[in-house]
Amino acid sequence: MAKICVFLAPGFEECEALIVVDVLRRGGVEVVTASIAEGLQVTSSHQVTVQADSMANQLNMEEFDGLFLPGGMPGMVNLSENAVVQQTIQQFAEQGKILAAICASPTIFASMGLLEGKQATCHPGFEHKLTGAQLLRQEFVQQGNILTGRAMGTTLPFGLHLLEMLQGTEAVEKVRSGICY
Repeated sequence: MAKICVFLAPGFEECEALIVVDVLRRGGVEVVTASIAEGLQVTSSHQVTVQADSMANQLNMEEFDGLFLPGGMPGMVNLSENAVVQQTIQQFAEQGKILAAICASPTIFASMGLLEGKQATCHPGFEHKLTGAQLLRQEFVQQGNILTGRAMGTTLPFGLHLLEMLQGTEAVEKVRSGICY
């Protein structure tokens, strides 16, 4: 079974995070939500508080096949400034593991040089920060092991594509059928 880490930072976009978590779990992926806040409870950009599964700094990242960064403000900034998140992105990039981010968060990959010469997308307000990337205004863009998504309104197709990367088309069709999408 595929396993993915979803980093939750104070100010994350709750729909982006939770829709992707839901889609992946429906598709048979083991999802661990990892708090970078002071405790397991993390409050979103729209004041929705959720309880993460674990603290990010207590996880063995070797167990994961990839990571997902939801957007939201100031969630993206909090993710970009967190040492565990930065180290995990770098480690996963070196290992060719899946790196997925949506909304403002693809800019974190760009700031680390991971989108250099690659196609990517992000929220329209952050396109100028996709340093080195070829910007595409699509729901999502996959370049090898990197998946970028545009915004909250594209979360469902983004999540289904991430599921396909992790579990294949059969899992996607099962989820699509179950949610009437």
